[in-house]
Amino acid sequence: MISIVRYNESQKSQWDKLVSQSRNGTFLHLRDYMDYHRDRFTDHSLVAMKDDSIIAVLPACIDGDTLYSHRGLTFGGWLMPLRHFDVTTMLEVWQQSTLFMKEHNIAKLVYKAVPHIYHKYPAEEDLYAIFRAGGALVESNISTVIDLDEPMPFDRGNKRNVNLALKNNVRVGQSEDWNSYWSILEQLLMEKYGKKPVHTIEEIKLLNSLFPHNIKLYTATLDRETLAGIVMYYSGEQVAHCQYIASTPQGRELKALTLLFDYLIKLAADNGFKYFDFGTSNEQGGRYLNEGLVIQKNRLGGRGIVYNTYSIDI
Repeated sequence: MISIVRYNESQKSQWDKLVSQSRNGTFLHLRDYMDYHRDRFTDHSLVAMKDDSIIAVLPACIDGDTLYSHRGLTFGGWLMPLRHFDVTTMLEVWQQSTLFMKEHNIAKLVYKAVPHIYHKYPAEEDLYAIFRAGGALVESNISTVIDLDEPMPFDRGNKRNVNLALKNNVRVGQSEDWNSYWSILEQLLMEKYGKKPVHTIEEIKLLNSLFPHNIKLYTATLDRETLAGIVMYYSGEQVAHCQYIASTPQGRELKALTLLFDYLIKLAADNGFKYFDFGTSNEQGGRYLNEGLVIQKNRLGGRGIVYNTYSIDI
């Protein structure tokens, strides 16, 4: 019989072990990543137990009578092991977790499923369980992704941009100058959107120190001056994901970002990654599409996949 309990810190090593060995977990779901912003969210992660062993985990936080999986993460959902866990097991986990939520006066579950490109092995049993539970799709964001096994080439304009950047002696590579890049990023976001980055400079440097192999900064420079940058999130050997992208006016003039994308796409392919994810191009839960941004990403060889969010009444 499967039982559901709320996560507690004594289970950290077991949680992390399951995430690391799961079909659909990433480093984002390890406790050190989740807990860096514990002051912003009330953690209410769930653990599915069977015979005193953890068989699945749900990264989650709570706000009022609504459980979210998880508001501080791009995606979450039930994370499942490779073996001894099929759709019948998921349906039992879903049934028992629903009973748990009812007993704890939780009225709604908002569920951000892990996109299939992040799966190490097929893992969509939860989507079937959502259908069975009468869940509704409430948010759909389109991301632009390159299949690195058969990458599509840049269009002619972007090929010219790469050559222009090279002709002007723009250099690209990994950087540790987080402070310089964050100043560029903050200025750009404030000018364009009136917003700050989700992570402060202190937070991103902390996460980089905790996950140096997963979180890296790459920049384009001219005479040691930063022109553009991209923060990359590397999930296993599955996905190389662009987290933050920014350029100075001079960087835009010299097409520094195009050269940096060219470098990073080839680097990801050379290191065995399956997908290169440019990130989503939406606002308002997917109801607004930044068409110009999508066109730019498509011209770099990307095509669409969705990040879906569901709402389930308990």
